[in-house]
Amino acid sequence: MKIDRVSTGSPALDDLLGGGLERRAITQIYGEPASGKSTLGLMAVVAVLRAGNSVVYIDTEGFSVERFSQIAGEDTGTLADRLYLFEPIDFAQQGTMIADSEGLLRKNGHAPVGLLVMDSATALYRTELDLGREAIRKLSHHMIKLLGLAKKYDIPVLITNQIYMDIERERPEGLGGTALEHLSKAIIRLEKKDSVRRAVLRKHRSRPEGLSFDFVITGDGIRVV
Repeated sequence: MKIDRVSTGSPALDDLLGGGLERRAITQIYGEPASGKSTLGLMAVVAVLRAGNSVVYIDTEGFSVERFSQIAGEDTGTLADRLYLFEPIDFAQQGTMIADSEGLLRKNGHAPVGLLVMDSATALYRTELDLGREAIRKLSHHMIKLLGLAKKYDIPVLITNQIYMDIERERPEGLGGTALEHLSKAIIRLEKKDSVRRAVLRKHRSRPEGLSFDFVITGDGIRVV
């Protein structure tokens, strides 16, 4: 019997999420540049690969082979064989590659896909903002497709998101508005002050908003402080 949570590779993050990434759901991590979003994403990728599964990784910002190697360590070569990397160059291609990834999810061999990551869900969306509601409609469609894959194949989906300043609330919020907020079962906001980052629980079905832990980014991932 499968457990309903998948480890992120960080005990502190697993605890914040109530045991890890929830299957059949989208978990969102958002924050400003260099706040640690991609590092946390790659740590989850490596944890799932080390558990013997494959990972689908949709990267819209330029995949860092060096950072993956730092976190994977001496297992880099072996783990990379089970990492399926998609690198869309525009927003339309992002949607196509989400759909194409189902072919990999459908395969249920010796190393089935155990996680789908999109880093970031909104980098290419930014280029479409002049389309107004049409851009939001497309983004919503992408997220609904991801959620459908999570449910159909019983896996967690982890997305990272960029931020904008919400003038009314006077705080940074994740891009994509209600499209991303409603479709994400759990949301974590990353804050940074000098070298220290803070992961704050912004939304969760069973844990109180505002729980947090502080960390610094290290060569092989993060260290809680």
